[in-house]
Amino acid sequence: MAHIHLEDGSFSPLFVLLWWGTALALIAIALYLLRSARKPDQKRITIAAFCAAAAFAVFQVSIPIAGGVHLNLTPLIGILAGPIFGLLIVFITNILSAAIGHGGWGLVGANTLVNFSEVVVAWGIFHVLRNLVPDLFSRAGIATLIGLMVGNCVMIGIVMVSGIQGVNQSPEQVLFGLSIIAAINMGVAIIEALMTGLVVAYIGKMRPDLLEGR
Repeated sequence: MAHIHLEDGSFSPLFVLLWWGTALALIAIALYLLRSARKPDQKRITIAAFCAAAAFAVFQVSIPIAGGVHLNLTPLIGILAGPIFGLLIVFITNILSAAIGHGGWGLVGANTLVNFSEVVVAWGIFHVLRNLVPDLFSRAGIATLIGLMVGNCVMIGIVMVSGIQGVNQSPEQVLFGLSIIAAINMGVAIIEALMTGLVVAYIGKMRPDLLEGR
């Protein structure tokens, strides 16, 4: 849901390198954890592949609201694939999206961090609420809303810290504009929460083993 739709050159080289470096450091840790696993989780790898394909496809579908917003499926990715595979999925999705002009190459690192925050928060909330909210639809919906809310906060934080080159607005004006975007995103997040809840509830009935990832 949250995504920094800015062109290359919007962030200074320092912050482009900072966000890219942070994202690559997290990816290196994820790859290390995957390689150190005693036995590859083939089921989780297959799920991750399907999630990556679905996320990229949905990512490109624009909903005609306030100039165009889109779903991310990041909470669903977190719930099904887990945070480690989820990080790799959102990185690949942002790379492919930048290749077709959806966001600048310099923003891939920052957008990966934004989307990863949605993945890991949704995954954590979904599992933390296992005993408190046994209903899969409700639990997935709550995890999705909280995950997307955190993603919007991270997006605002990254933009405010980085600054936008060539913009003559004050920080207060930039924050106000970003807050409006986040509010619109959270309105659309309700749609994604309902969709994620339905998908997770269906999977829970047909293949509950797919929801047992750590």
